[in-house]
Amino acid sequence: MDYAKELEQLITAVIKEGGSDLHIAEGRHPTIRVAGTLIPLLKHKVLSKEDTLGFVTELLTPENKKRFLETMEVDFSYSYKDQGRFRGNGYFQQGAVSIALRLIPRKIRTLEELNLPPILATFAERRQGFFLVVGPVGHGKTTTLAAMIDLINSTRAEHIITIEDPIEYLFEEKRSIIDQREVRIDTKDFQTALTAMFREDVNIAMIGEMRGSETIATAVTAAETGHFVLSTLHTNNAAQTIDRIIDSFSADQQGQIRLQLSETLTGIFSQRLIPRISGGLVPAYELLIANSAVANLIREKRTHEINTVIETGLEQGMIDINRSLIDLVRRNEITVADAYRYTTNPRSLERMM
Repeated sequence: MDYAKELEQLITAVIKEGGSDLHIAEGRHPTIRVAGTLIPLLKHKVLSKEDTLGFVTELLTPENKKRFLETMEVDFSYSYKDQGRFRGNGYFQQGAVSIALRLIPRKIRTLEELNLPPILATFAERRQGFFLVVGPVGHGKTTTLAAMIDLINSTRAEHIITIEDPIEYLFEEKRSIIDQREVRIDTKDFQTALTAMFREDVNIAMIGEMRGSETIATAVTAAETGHFVLSTLHTNNAAQTIDRIIDSFSADQQGQIRLQLSETLTGIFSQRLIPRISGGLVPAYELLIANSAVANLIREKRTHEINTVIETGLEQGMIDINRSLIDLVRRNEITVADAYRYTTNPRSLERMM
């Protein structure tokens, strides 16, 4: 098999069908995900061990291939001509090679094009603080952050640094200077890059993912010292996000991080991508705006009350996930069944229906 040609055909299929992901695995047909649904490409043969290793050679640099075969997993990025860029992960399952590729569009869409609330633009105006986009894997967190960074890039002159593993969206400098650093290529790890940031005249930092208490602590310190820090976490809602951050620290450190978080947090945006009745995906979301009441709840270990603050904070611009879901149902964008499937509080949704 000509693996370069075969890979070109598979990537073309993803782009042509409006897909988001490509899965390559021994013993299966190549499979793409379109609007949340997995579709096997039956015109392509079931892949052998030799085939999957052939694709590994095409997709990975020699250094990444060596690391993959030694550690049995690897994160990487792959660019295909000028048509698409992919974030990839190689892994083993039952002793066989598997590869998952996520398409990263060349064009960075605006908040409006992503059907996200205009209030997110006000967070992009911040000069200092800590802002998080959260949600399950594959629900558009990085895309939302990219839209916010590009908005800043378009409207004011700042020094922006991104720390990613791997780099996903590629930014074109407009009014800002943008340095994009990839873990293991441009820096040893997230922690090293974050620490170095204090000596690099940085205004804004986008961290691909909060990994471990050291990274979180340094990011919060950066927010305290005049930087605007944006990042992601794999959590379901605002309250869970705050608890996850605090619980990542030892008991004797939790008081300090509670205080720091209460003083630096600007907001938490949680999102889900839901199948649209007319096709494609549409976001439902929750927004916590960190005001004095939220700061008090964080300091006083009362994060279980944050959902109530969101539900009653409509006039301040907060958005409750269930109100977002109901709005999509009433506009015939999603089904009632999907609203219940994606809510984090079914009882509250039922009362509001």
